[in-house]
Amino acid sequence: MEQQIEEYLAYLSAERGLAQNTLDAYGRDLRAYARFLQKHNLTSFQNTEKEAVRAYLEQLHNLGRASSTISRNLAAIKSFYQFLVAENIIDKDPTVHLESPKVDKRLPRVLNLNEVEALLNQPTLEDASGIRDKAMLEVIYATGIRVSELVSLDMTDINLEAGYLRCLGKGNKERIVPLGSVAIKYLELYLQVARPEMVKRSGETALFLNHHGRRLTRQGFWKILKRYAEEAHIDVNITPHTLRHSFATHLLENGADLRSVQEMLGHADISTTQIYTHITRNRLQEVYRKSHPRA
Repeated sequence: MEQQIEEYLAYLSAERGLAQNTLDAYGRDLRAYARFLQKHNLTSFQNTEKEAVRAYLEQLHNLGRASSTISRNLAAIKSFYQFLVAENIIDKDPTVHLESPKVDKRLPRVLNLNEVEALLNQPTLEDASGIRDKAMLEVIYATGIRVSELVSLDMTDINLEAGYLRCLGKGNKERIVPLGSVAIKYLELYLQVARPEMVKRSGETALFLNHHGRRLTRQGFWKILKRYAEEAHIDVNITPHTLRHSFATHLLENGADLRSVQEMLGHADISTTQIYTHITRNRLQEVYRKSHPRA
């Protein structure tokens, strides 16, 4: 069973170009499913029936897993069985006609403009790390890129003269995202003053460096963000994705069209971007209630 999972992950990597984080998630979900089957004396994917898959999903439900988690597991299992059938490893797909549970679309938490301003003003420009932090926060809010995309940026991925950056999103899809004037200003400062002080070896390609002179990690950025959120007295649970959500919401609130926001965020499907229209609609209702005499 493990060998077949490994073959499937290799297929996803080679044929569909999925990112390592996505491959790891598929692997975890499928191995947990395989352990469930083995616990119930099913030692081959060939012998599984629809009832076994249903029983596994029911177990996830009984363990209190969210609908989104159960849906993700079913999607991984369905895709895996489709692969096994296509490769003639099994005869039939037990997941045919199995439906995912309804997932409640939770609206992402976004920062208001005052909170964003407070957060972005926390780094001091007195040392190299402060200048770096300021540049990173300005870039991630100006572009809405994912934190994994931010820390993966190389020196060759930014063009300050033209005012854009290039990043690789999910599935290694490249996109070009414009940079605002404020982000450009602090990137220039970082490149002129801070990065030369932080770099430890010639030929280093990473744009944002840690104190060892190596590429900053996602975990490193997370810690930096948490610290500044505390200093800004933002008492909600803020994550790197919060800035991405805020970027999209603020664009839509100020008249950007959905298709442009989709392109900048790197969403393959516009339905993923449409969640932000619910947020802006809620905001409009709030403004209406506060402002209209008959509300």
